[in-house]
Amino acid sequence: MRRPRVLVVDDSVVVRRLVSKALEAEDEVEVVGGAADGSIALANIERLQPDVVILDVAMPVMDGLEALAAIRQRWPWLPVIMFSTLTTRGAEVTLDALALGASDYVMKPSSADASTAMAEIRRQLLPRIAALLPEVQEAHAHGTLAPRRPAQPPRSVRRASGPPCRVDIVAIGVSTGGPTALAELIPALPASLPVPILLVQHMPPMFTKILADRLDHKSAVRVVEGADGARIDPGTVCIAPGDRHMEVASRERLRVYDGPHENSCRPSVDPLFRSVATYFGPHTLAIVLTGMGRDGLRGAEDIAIAGGHILVQDEATSVVWGMPGFVSRAGLADAALPLDELPAEIVRRLGVGRDAAMVAGASS
Repeated sequence: MRRPRVLVVDDSVVVRRLVSKALEAEDEVEVVGGAADGSIALANIERLQPDVVILDVAMPVMDGLEALAAIRQRWPWLPVIMFSTLTTRGAEVTLDALALGASDYVMKPSSADASTAMAEIRRQLLPRIAALLPEVQEAHAHGTLAPRRPAQPPRSVRRASGPPCRVDIVAIGVSTGGPTALAELIPALPASLPVPILLVQHMPPMFTKILADRLDHKSAVRVVEGADGARIDPGTVCIAPGDRHMEVASRERLRVYDGPHENSCRPSVDPLFRSVATYFGPHTLAIVLTGMGRDGLRGAEDIAIAGGHILVQDEATSVVWGMPGFVSRAGLADAALPLDELPAEIVRRLGVGRDAAMVAGASS
């Protein structure tokens, strides 16, 4: 199988060389070219036909957002990974890029040491390239690209029979493609939502606060970034802060804390799912949306063992069917649904009144 072809777009020649050298260090990908601005990138996409574009945001002549809009018009299928900075402005522009159709994003390394920076670039980019290209993902599974730790075998889970119990809490896990999926899901939920929603989106600090503010602005439900000791209130969506795990400490309070990365993630979905399984048991509704990797699988097993219920986003509407795919293939999901059907299904399972269901259906 040929190596995936990558185009690196950044106005800094130093950055282009660093990224190119990092990606080609072990012959896992082929960097077919570079570009110093968006207009050159468009010409090079036409000429070089890359499989993936790594795209900077701030560039002269044509910036990353302008270039991304043009790419989506001409090559809507082409994966684009934004190369962002860990600043408030960088977070805002990256979320704008995801709304315009960027496939994913990574953070520019902060280390001044070249070898450390290249290792960080490889760590962030290679798994995303594998996740966004199905044929690369297949090679990844056979150990020929970016080897992974061996997976733990799934536990035997006996699902409870009979109709679902009353739902007292909704827990959501999401990663790659999440901001776009959440921008469709959360605003479609009614203000009369009778339970809290706790949400883990894989994101760094600053990004999660901006994401919460944007969702809050366009939603009927209240959306906030979670805080340690905060109350868990009906009709409120709490998003785990970047670089912190979030779980329930009781049926009324959140716990937000530093802790070891799980599944190479912090925040991770598994701690949240484990905790709601402990405190809410069969009254839990978990939802696993688009995302690479298997974060949330072990926690979903805990929820299923406790008698709770799980929905996953279907493969057709997921940017990457990693997280929901693992849960589905393990036999843990009640259903795999298109993204636009999830709001109405949540409302139905919560027993919200007919009017609210109509609002949710009209918004989705």
